[in-house]
Amino acid sequence: MAGLDLSSLAGVVSDLLLLDTIRFSLPGTGAPVFNADTGEYAYPEDYPIYEGPGAIQVAASPGGVTSIPVPNQPWSDETNSRYRAFTPLSAPVAERDMLVTVIAVHPGGDLALLGRQWRVQDPSVAGTLGVVRVTALDQVQQTRDGGA
Repeated sequence: MAGLDLSSLAGVVSDLLLLDTIRFSLPGTGAPVFNADTGEYAYPEDYPIYEGPGAIQVAASPGGVTSIPVPNQPWSDETNSRYRAFTPLSAPVAERDMLVTVIAVHPGGDLALLGRQWRVQDPSVAGTLGVVRVTALDQVQQTRDGGA
């Protein structure tokens, strides 16, 4: 008995969903390095793993307050921002703590996606009947500079 083959749907779903260009990258490691030309310290560059078609969507469940308190506060100052990244099955499986950035949006797309970053919560989902790769994300609330 032949199994269910969804490969013919992958192109259709990709054309309808994977409209933006996203980048998965490993965070640069090491201490900041002083740049004599600018007079500022800079973190090492991130290492790109995937750049191509994709989509970022908020997950069905809303974010919530984490249970790890901040000193002198009865709550955490960051929420779990539940998002999902969608990429083609040909994209590599993302590793935990990779950074995801939207680098281009499709015409008519949400420009608020540009400049935001998300951190991969778990390795990308892989399954027998997948049409696109799904990756759980948490929005990065602060930049490395400590700014908002």
